[in-house]
Amino acid sequence: MAKTYIVNGQVYIDRKFENKVVCIEDGKLHLVEKAGNDGEVFDATGLKVVPGFIDTHTHGAVGVDVNGATAEDLEKISCFMASKGTTSWLCSVLTDTVEQTDWCINEFKRHKTIEQNGADLVGIHLEGPFLAPEFKGAMPEHLLKKNDIPLIRHYQELAEGNIRYITISPELDGVQDMIPTLKELGIVVGIGHSGATYDQAMSSIAQGVTVGTHVGNASRLFHQHEPAIFGAIMESDVYCETICDGRHLVPGSVRMYAKCKGMERIVAITDSIMAAGLPDGDYHLGVNEVVVENGDAKLKSNGTRAGSTLTQDVALKNMIKWLPNPLEEILMTLTENPAKEMGLWETKGSIAEGKDADIVLLDDECNVVQVFARGKMIK
Repeated sequence: MAKTYIVNGQVYIDRKFENKVVCIEDGKLHLVEKAGNDGEVFDATGLKVVPGFIDTHTHGAVGVDVNGATAEDLEKISCFMASKGTTSWLCSVLTDTVEQTDWCINEFKRHKTIEQNGADLVGIHLEGPFLAPEFKGAMPEHLLKKNDIPLIRHYQELAEGNIRYITISPELDGVQDMIPTLKELGIVVGIGHSGATYDQAMSSIAQGVTVGTHVGNASRLFHQHEPAIFGAIMESDVYCETICDGRHLVPGSVRMYAKCKGMERIVAITDSIMAAGLPDGDYHLGVNEVVVENGDAKLKSNGTRAGSTLTQDVALKNMIKWLPNPLEEILMTLTENPAKEMGLWETKGSIAEGKDADIVLLDDECNVVQVFARGKMIK
C-alpha cells in the first residue's frame, strides 16, 4: 500500500496538539519529521488531526438493526459510522433467543471475510440476558435470565473469543458469582439495567466490573439513604458510559458525571438504533417496535426511550457546548478511554507509532472533514 503523509495539521498526541507529520503505511501510523517523495500528501492546513472515535455501544444505524444484521448489513453500519468519525465499534446484541443470538454471532464472523471499507468492527457487546426485569428498558422480559455460565461459554466459543463486553444486573441470583468467570473468558463486564443496591454494586465492582452501562438510564437512581448502583458507579473507578444526546442526559448531568468521574473515566457512546442517519418514522429494536419523533426513539408499546439516533460527531459537539473542559480532554472520551476500557489500547485510541491508522480530521468547528480507517480514506 502506498504511503500517505498528512502535513500542516495540528496533531493530537498525548492529550495535546502538536505540529507533526503523520505517515500512513500499510494501515499503520508513523510520526515522521517531514513528508517523503514516496507517497501522497494530504494537506491538513487549518485542521485538527485526531484519533478515530470508538463506539462501544450501538444497536444499529441507516436502517440496519444489529439483531437482524447480515454481514453485508454490518458493513453498511461500518461505512455510515466512518463517515461520522467513528473508526471502531462494537455491535451491541440486544437480549434475544439463543438461536437468533447464535445467528448474529455467525454474521459477525462472516463480516470478517467480506471486503471492509468502513469502521473496524472490533467485537460484540451482549446487552443481557442477565438483566433485571424491573429495569428492562427495551429488553424482552420473557427472554431475560438469572445466570447461565454455560450459555456464555457457548456464545464465546462460537464467537471465537470476539465477545468483548457484556452488561449484567449484579443483584440477580447467581449473576455476581459469574463475574470472575466472565473475566476469565476475556469479557469486559459492565453493570446496567439494574436495581442493585449500593452494596451489591460495589461488591460486583470489587469482583471485576469495570463499566457502568449507559449510566443514569434504565437503572436505579441515587437516594441519600441508598446511593444504589448509580452512587456506586459515581464513587468508584469504573468507566461511565455517557449518552450525550441531550435526551438520555441533560447537559447538567453530563457536567456532573465529568466532575464526579474525571474525564479519564467518561466514555461517550451513542446507544444508537437503526434510525440513526434516517428521518423520523417507524423502526424496530430487536423484537420491539419503535417510533422516532423529533429524533427521539421510544417504544410504541409504552413510550419508554429505546436507544438513540445519535452519532459520535454530534456527541463531540454537544460535549464541547456543555462542558467547560478543553477539547484536548473531551476527545479522550471518544478515543483513549473506550480503547482502554475495551482492551484496544495497544492498537487504537491514540496517534502513536505503529498503531492502526484510524484518524479523523476536524475543522475549527469540529466538523468531520476527512476520515482514515485502518489507512483507507473514507470521506
